[in-house]
Amino acid sequence: MNSLPALQERFFFLAKRFVAGETVDDAIGAVQRLNDLGMLATIDFLGEDVHRKDDALAVRAEYLRLLDALADAGALSNISLKLTALGLLVDRDFCVENLTAILDRAANSATARAPVDPFVRIDMEGSALTDATLGVFESVFPRHPNVGVVLQAYLHRTPADVARMVELGARVRLCKGAYKEPAAIAFKEMAAIRREFVKLAETLLSRGNRPAIATHDERIQTAVKALALQHGIGKDTFEFQMLYGVRPDLQRKLVAEGYTVRVYVPYGTHWAAYFYRRVTERRENALLALRALVGR
Repeated sequence: MNSLPALQERFFFLAKRFVAGETVDDAIGAVQRLNDLGMLATIDFLGEDVHRKDDALAVRAEYLRLLDALADAGALSNISLKLTALGLLVDRDFCVENLTAILDRAANSATARAPVDPFVRIDMEGSALTDATLGVFESVFPRHPNVGVVLQAYLHRTPADVARMVELGARVRLCKGAYKEPAAIAFKEMAAIRREFVKLAETLLSRGNRPAIATHDERIQTAVKALALQHGIGKDTFEFQMLYGVRPDLQRKLVAEGYTVRVYVPYGTHWAAYFYRRVTERRENALLALRALVGR
């Protein structure tokens, strides 16, 4: 019988479209290739739902190594992380301690070893963790302005969260949302999600602090471009963010049009859950994975 590691190695070729690799060097190599194409990046060490302190400390250590490696390479990238990977489900204070260590290292690396980007983005997870995630963010933000957060347009609560983040002056990445949520708390129809996304994007563009518009949806991107033009918002005051391996043609097109594009680059051995979300959220992604399987 095949062992789990053997099966992972056998099928990792499917995930490689969307995951840079399993090591820091793999991630930095991917970032450098993106930099050569005129794009920025944010690197995510894959993993979530950690339930042991030792595992959370290992994630913390990996991010510290990553920041040092980025400084050594001079790669143009910041980092993204999930609080459950840092121990949020173990102990909140322990999670905050781990997050603070990473924020401090990022800030110090940027000071001493330019051109490191000191910014750290806290990824949003399922709705059960939204309050806890925003609570941790708000607890560290006054002392660590190099941290930002993600908000999901499909949640009914997000307009109030956007207003709060605008009031704080926090940097927000706005995305549609990739977790399966009930209709009681989230919009389910794509037309409604697009409508909410554009409304929230307008607020962030006109009143926010360097918002990140994270979508591959060309209808939304077109609407955002029109809003920026309408409000006289410069292309250098916000950025489009897209996922590694998803619509690289569109990424290059946006760069050619003069927009800032930042690509989300995940790496690590815990790629299965991330790969599943990518494949199930867009029909095109599933087709890409199927082509890779058939062509092998």
